[in-house]
Amino acid sequence: MTDLPPYLQPFVLDVEQGAEHRVDRVGELDFHRPAGTARTGAILLVHGGPGPADLEVPPRDWPVYQGYAAAIAQRGQVAVVVDHSLIRGLDQLATAADDVEAAVGVLRADPQVDPERVVLWFFSGAGLLAGEWLDSRPDWLRAVALTYPLLATPPGVDELVSAAEVIGKHKDLPVLLTRVGREREELARPVAEFVSAGGAALDIIDVPKGQHGFDMLDHSEESRAAVTKALDWAIAHLGEDPTAPTQLPIPAATIPAPQPTKAAAAVAAPRASANQAASAATGLVAPPAARVEVRAEKAAVPASQQSAPATSSTPATTTSATATASAPAVVQEETAASRVVAREHAAFEAHDLEAFLAMYSPTALLQFADGPVMRGRRSLREHYRPQFEAGECKRELVQRMLVGDWVIEQTITNQTPTVALYQVQDGLITEVRFIS
Repeated sequence: MTDLPPYLQPFVLDVEQGAEHRVDRVGELDFHRPAGTARTGAILLVHGGPGPADLEVPPRDWPVYQGYAAAIAQRGQVAVVVDHSLIRGLDQLATAADDVEAAVGVLRADPQVDPERVVLWFFSGAGLLAGEWLDSRPDWLRAVALTYPLLATPPGVDELVSAAEVIGKHKDLPVLLTRVGREREELARPVAEFVSAGGAALDIIDVPKGQHGFDMLDHSEESRAAVTKALDWAIAHLGEDPTAPTQLPIPAATIPAPQPTKAAAAVAAPRASANQAASAATGLVAPPAARVEVRAEKAAVPASQQSAPATSSTPATTTSATATASAPAVVQEETAASRVVAREHAAFEAHDLEAFLAMYSPTALLQFADGPVMRGRRSLREHYRPQFEAGECKRELVQRMLVGDWVIEQTITNQTPTVALYQVQDGLITEVRFIS
């Protein structure tokens, strides 16, 4: 055991390796799933950092996080371990915050996870990421746990939201702190300030003889008892109703995509026509795409309002907003990209800011017609929050074109005609260009 680096030491609990649970690797996340198909709550395990310079094994492969995740899965809940940028250095703090936010979006969209029952569990250096969640407190966040956390940024590192400044802001948010008696002074002092500020808002598990990383370094009864208590606390705060059925149906998606009505025939075109159609709709050169296929989707118009049948010489992109705004849009022959955009629209109209942001890449780029450019979910949240809080989220689809991994839409957004291009990659929106 002593020949191994600290992060590869065994987990202090004897987790039954033969117990039935499976692990799915999704990008930078490992989903540890319990046996069966029950829809469950989920716990996101957020590792610390920075890591050692000679690190060769990513944190989600460390025995300590695999042990926590296996223990959670064996208790009947989904556990997710995320590899994030903080492992590379404290200068990656803001990027790590975006990584964790993206992980939450993927976790909540998973069909086996109840998106309204999530616990976030931060370890060591990841304590610097907890403040934003303690501050924003989304409705789906059932609890926050911190284990031997770093709660103050060293000199020269840009600070995010300080956990000590916002602890207790939301009285209904349970928070657990696991602290060790042999903590390093530079970590112990901010933890003491956090405890002082938290008061009754905090539950505390003390490990008097424990050191930083006790759950992999101190194989003692005290350590095992502390980890078991923390696991039990986190599971309990997922808030599952013990009287509910044990097997729940798994939904197709967190946010349902619009249901098609009478689908019109798709319009197939060669690559040259695709570029022409996109240019006609937007005034720009069509987004690049290999082997492009274009499908135009128009709002349905009642027969009584049709003066003449459509002909093949009528471009699919000439439908005016005023002629079709009163009729619901037809969604047909959906692609993976259009389903993502549809879920973003559904979250927009539901005034669910966090679900809306979860459809975007952490580094998503938005370019507005009047020139401003925004990048990243943090900028998007600041931009859209006033609109969501004011309840000004109304969007009607006029028509849609699908061009490779791009979705081109004409909509009426808050009574304003809008044309937008969405690029979707790996299940998230990576770029939006608003043309009007």
